Amino acid sequence: MNLNASIIDQRLTGVQTEIQQWAKDELNVTAPDRLKPLAFVYLCVKTMLDLDAQEAFDCITDGGGDFGVDAMQVTEEVDGEFAVTLFQTKYKAKLDADSNFPEEGIHGLVNAIRHIFDPTAQLGAINERLRVKVEEARAMVRDGFIPRVRAIACNNGIQWNAQAQAIIERAHFGDQVTWEYVNHDVLIGILQKPKQVDDTLRLVGKANIEDMNFSRVCIGRMPVTEVAALMRTHGDRLLERNIRRYLGLHGNRVNEGIRATLQSQQPSNFYFFNNGLTLVCSDFSYNALQNSDYQVRVENLQIVNGGQTCMTILKTCEAMAASGKTLPADASVLVRLYKLPKDNDDIVLQITHATNSQNPVDLKDLRSNDEIQRQLEASIQELGFHYRRKRMDASPKTTDISAGTAAEALLAVWRHAPHQAKFLTREHFGKLYGHIFPPDVNGAQVVVAVLLYRIAENHRRRPTDADPTLVRYASCFIAMRMGQHLLHELGKELSALNHQNFEAAKKLVDARAEAYFRDAVKDVESALQDLYGQKEVSTLQLSATFRRGDLIQKLLALPLTQKQELAGRETSA
Repeated sequence: MNLNASIIDQRLTGVQTEIQQWAKDELNVTAPDRLKPLAFVYLCVKTMLDLDAQEAFDCITDGGGDFGVDAMQVTEEVDGEFAVTLFQTKYKAKLDADSNFPEEGIHGLVNAIRHIFDPTAQLGAINERLRVKVEEARAMVRDGFIPRVRAIACNNGIQWNAQAQAIIERAHFGDQVTWEYVNHDVLIGILQKPKQVDDTLRLVGKANIEDMNFSRVCIGRMPVTEVAALMRTHGDRLLERNIRRYLGLHGNRVNEGIRATLQSQQPSNFYFFNNGLTLVCSDFSYNALQNSDYQVRVENLQIVNGGQTCMTILKTCEAMAASGKTLPADASVLVRLYKLPKDNDDIVLQITHATNSQNPVDLKDLRSNDEIQRQLEASIQELGFHYRRKRMDASPKTTDISAGTAAEALLAVWRHAPHQAKFLTREHFGKLYGHIFPPDVNGAQVVVAVLLYRIAENHRRRPTDADPTLVRYASCFIAMRMGQHLLHELGKELSALNHQNFEAAKKLVDARAEAYFRDAVKDVESALQDLYGQKEVSTLQLSATFRRGDLIQKLLALPLTQKQELAGRETSA
């Protein structure tokens, strides 16, 4: 029995409990022999994509008609490109960990990639969860965006064999598709709590080292060969405080540029073309009697900016080694090393924010200590809910509201931008942050928006027989219209929704949410008919329509005819 395979198998017991209700409600999976492999899919997705629990489960497409794809994630467009991650998993009850990932699994992924990104190809009989994601990707392809695909094969054995590798090579996907293999060893490596990184940084040339404000700063130059050696030794343990996972060597323009420079005829220019690395540590020491070429001994080293550069240097080194080449000795990179005082979390956060904010990244964690987020946490707590402004490993409870969900709900329901709520999540805590969380936002508005948003999202994930197809695509638009119906029946403007009338609003949600949902669906159908006339609208058109804002003004202009049915009009409070 393989030890790591056994550890993952034990971990799946807890994971099954975590997803049991979702599996039953959304996938109709209850049998233990099906739940365990599903738990493995979920664990792989959650770990490899670094997602929250519900986000990870939403990616799962496993089941009948899954087209050889057990999970799929489609990201937003950035610089004319968007990323798609496809998972296929194979889990065996035997824990000897000596079985190759099967050839037919690789063949299935190759066929899936060929069909998914060709809008003219017929999909055939695939399940609805997968169809929605495929049509989303196809709609983006139709809009002219370029897909960058990451195919991840996962099992509790060993990597695919030479015959499977030949299938990948014969597919001729080129740089647009990258292939990764994940097993119990990879998962354990990511899941294990990282050990402190202590090492020696070998700099070249002159360096500037200065003490300031109970801290110490070193600015110098490190050969890329040393960077590759550092990453080979410590890997992801160096990136625990870096806010981005590695984006991949192919399909990312910046990382491709890094590789191209390293492989060019003038690799010495790498120093001038790269922004450099920002590192923090608990302490560092060096020989002050030297003039140059310092060897700096560091304790508790972390890379807070430049993780993409470091991993790309390592991947380029590995690729060149496979063809008998080595990294150029004269290529180097700027290094900024900060020794910070104890209890330095705040300053590390500020450094991380400042050095990463020039590129579009997920700023959710960095915003978690903002004053408005702290105020919302206190306000929502008084209403009987728990605002999770920071990410947590524990499974969410029904009374938990994450900052990400709050942002989506506010943007869709009250800010009347459902397309941005769904397809521009990378900017929710960036460019759109002030719009989503203005100074006058309060806990009651957040909770009510989330409650309505959850109703629409629950129908998207688990549509009833009475729900039309558009429910799979239009949940944010439906939530927006539900908010209009609620305020109309409450007799309040949004600005007047606060803790004083929260209970009245919550009673309306509890009693009338499904009615609001049905009315909102009819409103969306009416707006679609106004847009397209009587002609049939394909699922691809639906996906494309709800990516844009075409329907927003049509929906907002529709009359609100709800009857006020709560006896005694508690809502007048």
